[in-house]
Formats: sequence, structure tokens, C-alpha cells
Amino acid sequence: MTKKNSNNKKASKAPSKKKSPSIKDLNESLKLEKEKYVRLFAEFENYKRRTAKERIELFKTAGKDVLSSLVPVLEDFKRAISSKGSDSDDEGIKLIYNKFNETLRNQGLVEVEVNIGDIFDAEIHEAISQIPAQEDNQKGKIIDIIQGGYKLGDNIITYPKVVVAQ
Repeated sequence: MTKKNSNNKKASKAPSKKKSPSIKDLNESLKLEKEKYVRLFAEFENYKRRTAKERIELFKTAGKDVLSSLVPVLEDFKRAISSKGSDSDDEGIKLIYNKFNETLRNQGLVEVEVNIGDIFDAEIHEAISQIPAQEDNQKGKIIDIIQGGYKLGDNIITYPKVVVAQ
């Protein structure tokens, strides 16, 4: 019996020397891994949302360069219509202008609304020059519009060029 007891003692001492992780340690390790997983998952979701938003924005403004280059042509049409000429020429120019303007509008180009007497805002207007105000109530207001401005979606691609009273 002595031999058996000595063998049993050896067997029972062997596992205690290796020291297996306790349930508490395992739970802490599991908790840490879960936190890592949740953070990684949240990061990935944010990445997906951000790239989707960027892709949509890219599609909205994909034609920005083309439309920006066509804006001066649109402004030339406006000037041609406002100048005096023969009636047949005026009617032809107006037809071309309307068709061209409608095509650009269908592509998402919208004219920035600006009126004489509006308060100058550097965020949406470009001051070409400043002239002394004839009256005190005109100071800081737009007194002439040189060229209209245009937006593509929510982004202004050409700012309205204005003259401001000083």
C-alpha cells in the first residue's frame, strides 16, 4: 500500500506544479477579447459608413470640372441676351441659352441666389471691388453683381462676383 500511496501522491502533485489558469483569469481574458472584438467591429462599421459617404460625395461632384468649365459659356449667353441686337438673333440665342441652362440644371448645377442689396457674406460671395457707399445703410451690402455663382449639390463651384459698398 505504501507504493500505491506514493504513486497517488506523485500524481496529485504533478497537476499543481503546472498551475492551470483559474476561472477568474479565463473570464478576464474572455472579457478583454470581447472588448477587442467590439472595438474592431465598431471601427469597421465606421469605416464602411465613411467610405460609403465619400463614394456618394464623389458621384455627386464627379462632373465638377466639366461643369465648372461650362459656367463661363453660360454667363456669356446671359450677357448676349441682355445686350441689344436684332430680334431674330435674340430669339435664337435665348433658345440656345434655355436649352443649355436646362441641361446644366439636370446635371445638378444650381445658380447661387444673390440680389443687389443683400448683405455681403465672404463664405458665399467673392468681392471684386469695393466702392464708397452713397448712404450709410448701404455699407457692407452688395451694390452690383458682375457674374453669377453656381453650386453643384451643396458645394459652390463658382462664387458670385460682386461689388460691395464700403
